[in-house]
Amino acid sequence: MDKDYSAFLQNYPSYLSTSCLDALRATDYSRLDRTGQIYLDYTGGGLYADSQVRQHQEILLSGVFGNPHSSNPTSMAATRLVESAREYVLHYFRADPAEYDVAFTPNASGALKLVGESYPFAPGGHYLLTFDNHNSVNGIREFAHARGATVTYIPVVLPDLRVDEAQLEQFLTLAQPNANNLFAYPAQSNFSSVKHSLEWIEKAHSKGWDVLLDAAAFAPTNPLDLSRYKPDFIPLSFYKMFGYPTGIGALIARRDKLHKLQRPWFAGGTITVASVQGGKYYLAEGHAAFEDGTVDYLNIPAVEIGLRHIESIGIETIHERVRCLTGWLLDNLTAMRHSTGVPLVRVYGPTDTEARGGAVTVNFFDREGRAIDHRFIEEQANRANISLRTGCFCNPGAGEVALGISRVELDVCFNRPGHENRLTLDDFRLCIDGKSSGAVRISVGMVSNFEDIQKFLHFCKGLLR
Repeated sequence: MDKDYSAFLQNYPSYLSTSCLDALRATDYSRLDRTGQIYLDYTGGGLYADSQVRQHQEILLSGVFGNPHSSNPTSMAATRLVESAREYVLHYFRADPAEYDVAFTPNASGALKLVGESYPFAPGGHYLLTFDNHNSVNGIREFAHARGATVTYIPVVLPDLRVDEAQLEQFLTLAQPNANNLFAYPAQSNFSSVKHSLEWIEKAHSKGWDVLLDAAAFAPTNPLDLSRYKPDFIPLSFYKMFGYPTGIGALIARRDKLHKLQRPWFAGGTITVASVQGGKYYLAEGHAAFEDGTVDYLNIPAVEIGLRHIESIGIETIHERVRCLTGWLLDNLTAMRHSTGVPLVRVYGPTDTEARGGAVTVNFFDREGRAIDHRFIEEQANRANISLRTGCFCNPGAGEVALGISRVELDVCFNRPGHENRLTLDDFRLCIDGKSSGAVRISVGMVSNFEDIQKFLHFCKGLLR
């Protein structure tokens, strides 16, 4: 371990500048080592600090809080906490409150559904998105289709699963003047961990597009400065950033684009006036029109606690730790060979740390070059107390390209008798004739350390033959 650590520091000397995270792990995250957990699923969900839970508990135990939709003392106490958290979200992302607003949602998917159901898609309009979007972004296409808008996907290209910039320029010319055009892409792919350029935002604006930037995988380990980059809609899940609370996300949106959204219904809390006899309703202004019913007012204060926790560490420190550990993981995984010379893994995405995040997606292969079922890898990792993730990670576009599943195969599969309305995963595996239907994702995060990576690499060496 000492020899390996010396080699690691020689290649990634800036890791030492992140030592405050080792001290934090020993105190605020001590349960990791106490229980022997090797947690490598940060893209699936972040981990919370003990101190976050204690601070939140102290708030709940020291006050009395009622439903915010009133002006009584307990309601007003809850309202102050919710609005403080809302303001802090804008502060954290350096978003001007005069320009941006925050609507709290159950998660990033909830934020995306708000955009999808409310965006004024119409014939002549366009929904443009990259192949490597999460299914909650893909799902918006159903709203676009239903209202007669055109839907177009921009391919990602092997081996790194990046978008060809020349192709992007061509696709951005498709916006129709005087129509509603929405361009959606992830700041960081949750499959390949590719970071797409934030410069695309203004490039798309200049061509007539509104821009939806999915920041769910990006925000946990990267700074997002909304005073510099100005997407129109930004969905987030806070548990991916700091673990606690779950069940709260946000839609950060430019105020002028919130006015553009047309909600297809109204609910408690979203209106100023609604009438039964008059058959009329009037939506509230700003975020209130998008927060259906009663917000999770007892958990929302924990969002501010979590953001302050990240700020106390420094997002740049977290970013650098993740970069160093990801680089070491990639260096070693790509070097592993069976006795036959066959590589142990195939990486889907960049094999260096340039413009990529901390998730490494791979498939494992045996000494003859045959793919090992990702479910077997997960089963073996479970026995070693290693938490990783397998499947396609709700990102079918990137998965189809990475795993070599063709449009023809998919068309044949989906049009087979009996597959019109129902298709199980087992049915799908039969369709693609034994090809891998998923992969293994190892993702590094805020309190990952060198020992975690070494233990995982030791596990991988046990698969060599």
